[in-house]
Amino acid sequence: MLTVHHLGKSQSERIVWLCEELEIPYELKCYARDARTILAPAEYKALHPIGAAPVITDGELVLAESGAVVDYIIARYGQGRLRPGPGDPDFASYLYWFHFANGTLQAAMGRMMILNRLNLPEDNALLAAMRARLDRAFAHVEARCSEADYLAGGALTAADIMTVFSLTTMRYFLPYDLAPYPNVRAYLSRIAARPAYQRAMAKGDPGMELLLS
Repeated sequence: MLTVHHLGKSQSERIVWLCEELEIPYELKCYARDARTILAPAEYKALHPIGAAPVITDGELVLAESGAVVDYIIARYGQGRLRPGPGDPDFASYLYWFHFANGTLQAAMGRMMILNRLNLPEDNALLAAMRARLDRAFAHVEARCSEADYLAGGALTAADIMTVFSLTTMRYFLPYDLAPYPNVRAYLSRIAARPAYQRAMAKGDPGMELLLS
């Protein structure tokens, strides 16, 4: 049985959403963050040597890293869904945005989150450079959302599942104003209307306000 070990307010929400979109059987085990440290509890850290979310188990397999987990589930259970093939005109766009999610957007947000905690002066050169990089990343998503309904093209793919966490739940850890990005907000409205997304968030993070605007 595929089991998704979901840490609240974490990248593992991607995996819950993926399973709901694919409508595959899975067991969901939810873990709460430590109220004082906001970190994963010891029982979650013990699941995998890296000690971070997401983690899945599938029989004897224990797998971490959200990109690897998404690829594994699609390859094993997806039956060709949510990932365009090499002959599809959206294939290159899919690959780009799938890897942009963690390679650029989430990485930039993570670095900014750490820099913000250092209480650096506003004129700090590193802070300014990283803020500019993050702004460019959001502007890039905004431009793409003006061209297509979803990141790879006209249909939802795993590239969207990888990216939406950074545009929404990650803003609990790094507040970021989406007011300048109307196309991103319209995109998130389309995501919010998806029954699978609604089910995933209700199951994984019940009661959490969804930062969709």
